Amino acid sequence: MFSSRTPGLSSLNKTQRASIAGVAAAGIAAITFSLVPGGSTPANAAEAKPAAAAPAALKATAGSDQASAVHAIIAKQQVTAENTAKIQQAATKAKAEKAAKVTSQAKTERTQVNTASRSDDRKPVYANNLDGWIRESLDIMKKHGIPGSYEGLHRNIMRESSGNPNAINLWDINAQNGIPSKGLLQVIPPTFKAYHVPGTSTNIYDPVANITAAANYAADRYGSMDNVNSAY
Repeated sequence: MFSSRTPGLSSLNKTQRASIAGVAAAGIAAITFSLVPGGSTPANAAEAKPAAAAPAALKATAGSDQASAVHAIIAKQQVTAENTAKIQQAATKAKAEKAAKVTSQAKTERTQVNTASRSDDRKPVYANNLDGWIRESLDIMKKHGIPGSYEGLHRNIMRESSGNPNAINLWDINAQNGIPSKGLLQVIPPTFKAYHVPGTSTNIYDPVANITAAANYAADRYGSMDNVNSAY
């Protein structure tokens, strides 16, 4: 006869015990599944993590934009500072160049004044008389390469006009032809005009102009006024 007691686990064979363990594991899994809130599975929980990370990503993006804006402002300020520095340098350079130009111009003007002053100091002062007229004429003749000596000029002047710069001949052939001889060396107007020396007066009665023109004519006609000993 068979006993009415349920056989114990110790009396079960290996196959029976394995079946009972499998059923128990399945039950535990079911219970664990039912305890997850909202029926979420571990897979669903893993998928929810990126959503929690989104605010951090937005914060990082905002921080990057702010950094870019700050860099842009700094770059703009740097460019402005460089432009300001360039403008100041250009203004300083222009001011220095202007000051140097003014200084140079003032120096040039002072040099010119000093040179003119020294030139005036060296310029001979001639007496307003026959001696002074002859000496001034000789200096002008020397500059123009016109030969002649003090003695030659004085000798001919005394013979022609007695040293009178306003002398005029109204009786010789030249006077009869309407072109009287005039001045210290009795020069006719056409001759005076043809042999006038640049830098002297165009007035035939001017003593220095009269002497230099006559000396220039005598040099062309006779080699020098020194060679003239009579009417010429």
